[in-house]
Amino acid sequence: MSPTLVVLDLAGIFVFAISGALVAVRKELDVFGVLVLAGTTGLGGGFLRDVLIDATPPAALADWRYLLVPVVAGLVTFVYHPAVGRMERQVNVFDAFGLAFFCVTGALKAVEFGLGPLPAALMGMVTGIGGGMVRDVLAGRVPAVFRGELYATPALAGAGAAVAAEAAGLPVTVCALTGAAVCLVWRLLAIWRHWQAPLPSGPASV
Repeated sequence: MSPTLVVLDLAGIFVFAISGALVAVRKELDVFGVLVLAGTTGLGGGFLRDVLIDATPPAALADWRYLLVPVVAGLVTFVYHPAVGRMERQVNVFDAFGLAFFCVTGALKAVEFGLGPLPAALMGMVTGIGGGMVRDVLAGRVPAVFRGELYATPALAGAGAAVAAEAAGLPVTVCALTGAAVCLVWRLLAIWRHWQAPLPSGPASV
């Protein structure tokens, strides 16, 4: 990937790994469990994307920086979790930035590997939500993207915007910033305004 996409990828991994480590701390897991959830959250989406687009070996296994970043984020959270936990609102904002970074890097990397616009946008969404879904399953929770939280939709919209900008022949930095801005603004508005995806009305049938 281009240096711009690598930087965005690593930044997304760091903030996602912090959110995963916080979940592990609140589940009272040991340091190994914290590092596992940090690594899973930070690397899961990108790992799944690389396997699906046949970018093997996945970046998480081919570049030492991709392994170091979640380890550092996990250890920082493990040691300073009281302070990090008090910054939950800021962590949610950072998580929105991570989602924005991941959806564009996933989409643009898929384009580089020859995928069409729609599959590339879907790969961007998978990159953004994959790690969090695996984290929640390992932590015994229903994944946030299934609980009405507007998370996957902003990721898909941001990935689609990045792919559209790339198809228009814009520089990769402009494509990445355009897609990231779409995702970030939508996600932050959803957090601020408490927007939710539609849920079934009435009691669930047995």
